[in-house]
Amino acid sequence: MPLLESRNLTHYFDGLCAVSDFNLDVEPGEIVGIIGPNGAGKTTVFNLFTGVYRATGGSVLFDGSEIVGRTPSEITSLGIARTFQNIRLFKELSVLDNVRVAHYAQVRYNAIEALLQIGRYRAEEKRVTDRAMDLLAAFRLEDHAEEPAGNLPYGMQRRLEMARALATGPRLLLLDEPAAGMNPNEIVQLMDLIQWIRKSFGLTILLIEHQMRLVMGICERLKVLDFGATIAEGLPRDIQNHPKVLEAYLGEEVSP
Repeated sequence: MPLLESRNLTHYFDGLCAVSDFNLDVEPGEIVGIIGPNGAGKTTVFNLFTGVYRATGGSVLFDGSEIVGRTPSEITSLGIARTFQNIRLFKELSVLDNVRVAHYAQVRYNAIEALLQIGRYRAEEKRVTDRAMDLLAAFRLEDHAEEPAGNLPYGMQRRLEMARALATGPRLLLLDEPAAGMNPNEIVQLMDLIQWIRKSFGLTILLIEHQMRLVMGICERLKVLDFGATIAEGLPRDIQNHPKVLEAYLGEEVSP
């Protein structure tokens, strides 16, 4: 059974169709890419998958359960995490606290125990801190744990955002343009990082990306959107020279 199933997913903004009849199956352990020109509806799809928007029509099943209509926090608790096209860190908080905060939906103490720092509070806080430091170490950020997140270089902020997403314990990770703003060397490192994340954490990964080097290098299948509609899907090598895809990106009809 697919981990994620989208059936005829449709969404309108003020009468304009942003996503039309979007269908997708993502199998456990896959890396699948969604590509398309700017404004094609890619991030809208992610917002529908994560409950930021409620779909106008259609269905999304995660591990067999319907998630349309659920809140973002409910969807996160089911096992879907995401990063954003524009990095959304708590820039005044420390690097460590940015990861710690993602654990708090899972803590096992109540408000009274937290207020009085009794009962399970101390043990749980240590567990959260240890887990957060383990994630920082995995992403080579442990030496920056006490620095404000906003002081990190851009590439490190991207890694921190991924570490924070993984702190929620997901099974499906959505990456929204993870290579945005990166130079060619950083993109190669990112490709290795995404492959390592999948293997080390046993994740399924769905990503949006414009960097074709990354997409062609790590994605096993691609879905191509233009003006909210699917215009092609298949293996990367088949998509690369697909006439409709070239037309969408180049803005002119390409003969087959």
